[in-house]
Amino acid sequence: MSSPLKLTRIPEIEYTLVSNDFIDHYMPQANGSYVKVYLSLLRMMSSHTAEFGITQLADKLDETEKDVLRALKYWEKQQLLSLEYDTENTLCGIAFLTPAVSNRSCEDTAVTTEPSAANSTPASDGANPISDINAFEIPNYSDSQIQALSSLDDVQWVLSTLPRLLERLLKPSDIQFVLYLYESIGFSAELIVHLYEYCASRNKKSHSYIESVALAWAKEGIDTVEKAEASTTIYNTNFGAVNRAFGLNRAPGRIEKEYMHRWFHTYGFDIPIIEEACNRTLLAVSKPDFKYADKILERWHTAGVKQKSDIAALDSEFARQNTAKDKAAKTAQSNSAPPANNRFNTFPQRKYTAADYSSMEERLLNK
Repeated sequence: MSSPLKLTRIPEIEYTLVSNDFIDHYMPQANGSYVKVYLSLLRMMSSHTAEFGITQLADKLDETEKDVLRALKYWEKQQLLSLEYDTENTLCGIAFLTPAVSNRSCEDTAVTTEPSAANSTPASDGANPISDINAFEIPNYSDSQIQALSSLDDVQWVLSTLPRLLERLLKPSDIQFVLYLYESIGFSAELIVHLYEYCASRNKKSHSYIESVALAWAKEGIDTVEKAEASTTIYNTNFGAVNRAFGLNRAPGRIEKEYMHRWFHTYGFDIPIIEEACNRTLLAVSKPDFKYADKILERWHTAGVKQKSDIAALDSEFARQNTAKDKAAKTAQSNSAPPANNRFNTFPQRKYTAADYSSMEERLLNK
């Protein structure tokens, strides 16, 4: 056993106060990057640094802005920080808290941040919506972190339930992913289990498929089982409507899903409008063609179509404009100058009498 070490205080050096509670209970369970961010915030407090930017902090710590934001959300979940957002969902302040202390307003916030594009995604009470697919980066949890998180009752329940749903033992990558959903994304234990139940019910148990569904839920801000069930019901209804309109009997591909998402969410069209576009696509090209249907729906969206009756009005206006164009073209043609003379037009035309025809007939018969 090594000899005890003696620590000597140096009065000339400035210090940053860190609570023993943080060192004893929070620091051992946290990711090293998270600890760096928290300690840096304390340092700014001790030096009376009132303002800073996420970009500057990321550069100083040699971390990405996403890592810094992820750390802030982690400490918020641990109830050591309170993150405040303005009316534009931009991070406007950070307040230090002790465990179980309620959040304070921006007026009480000791540290404020400058507006930044990286701060545009707010934290929510549950799942944090992800606007960029590249933000879905699973950290590599250390053995001590895995042990600490796995000791939580909720995590233990999830890890004991998933082998039954997957019909196999959990792999290290499974555990890392579950911890990430729980700790960083903010999925509750119930939502994580529901995620795996949903994928298993579709006989889709691969890690890549489960991860893609989780990403889609996180991007939509789904943070409860109820929201997940509602989203699934809406998706199945929309997908079924397009499948029936196109006469398909298969699951949509990735590109087709993107088209459907644009039709229902970006354009905000309801099922009857999309069914009409699918029907017109079949009449035009005689096969299901998502790209062709997308062009129709894009044109309707640009024209301000909100309901199916708007399409009829748009068709009537289109027909009226075509009729006017045809009428104008015919009028222009009738008013145009006569064609230039040619050798057939300048040839003198002879007028024949009945006697002439009789004489010609007689000559032909006598030949």
